Amino acid sequence: MFKKNARTLLRLTSLALAASAVLASAAHAQTTTLRLSTYVNEVDIRYQGFKKFADLVNTKTAGRVKVEIFPSSTLHGWSEGVDAMLGGVSDISWVSADKRLPCYRVTSLYPIAIDMKKQIPLDAAYANLIAGEAGKAGLVPLINSNYSYDQEWWFKDAKTDLGKLDGKLVRSIGPLVSMMIETWGGKPVFIAPKEVFQSAERGVVDGINMGVATYSAWKLWGVMPHMVKSNLFYGNIQYMINKKKFESLSPADQKALQAAAAESEVWLKPEYERWVDESMADAVKQGGTVTPISADKRKALIASVAGKWTAEVDAGCGPELAGKVRTLFNQNAL
Repeated sequence: MFKKNARTLLRLTSLALAASAVLASAAHAQTTTLRLSTYVNEVDIRYQGFKKFADLVNTKTAGRVKVEIFPSSTLHGWSEGVDAMLGGVSDISWVSADKRLPCYRVTSLYPIAIDMKKQIPLDAAYANLIAGEAGKAGLVPLINSNYSYDQEWWFKDAKTDLGKLDGKLVRSIGPLVSMMIETWGGKPVFIAPKEVFQSAERGVVDGINMGVATYSAWKLWGVMPHMVKSNLFYGNIQYMINKKKFESLSPADQKALQAAAAESEVWLKPEYERWVDESMADAVKQGGTVTPISADKRKALIASVAGKWTAEVDAGCGPELAGKVRTLFNQNAL
């Protein structure tokens, strides 16, 4: 009898251990870690926005989905977001002007002065418009950026006329900015964000186009302190997620991820704008200059490139989608 009870106890113990192993394995399988790649560094207020997003994802999915943040382009370079996501290097990344996203490539930075009062719904509507081509490329738009607020220009000379660049070498981030620089008499130069400081310090470029937040976080005011505040762009350099990775999540976790993204955008907007404004004010205290242009000058600069860009947008988006994009932007213009 004793031996029989012992065998039974052993069998039950083995079954219990096996069940525990199965449960532990199932719990582990239900936990997904998403690698989020960003070019911003940990000084930048947007890093806090990504942390907020990660916290919200963890909360909304009860820990089933976690977001690991890789700042300062540690996973891939400026133009490699699509390849990084499709190749499994990252799961969520910013997407620059990639030719596999032809409409996004020519509209994610667009020559128009935007009224920032309704930026959150504007960005969401824009993301919806380009979601179709993103899906065909294996991606899903997830987080809208705040580029509209701070994409500006810096020069060595304090009184540079943006419309008369006179052969100056100016750092560009994409095709629209390159066309602007060429239209105004300059020469565009592509330099990745992490290399801009050395380029400005060594005189490789005479001017820089960049976001104020990135410029400030990378301490660039010290090497090129004279800013032209022009407000020439709508900008939404989006963060997208690998579509297969997104669809591997449960429907509930997909909704939670998107809800966390939208909520983090709302949280970040006032913090971001305050931080950008304070960064400019601090730079001026340290000897930098911020020179705004007039409304008439802004209108003239935009007009000088808008007509040329129309054909690019029509070709990239197709007439129907191009019309929808332009209508959206015009509805939110100053």
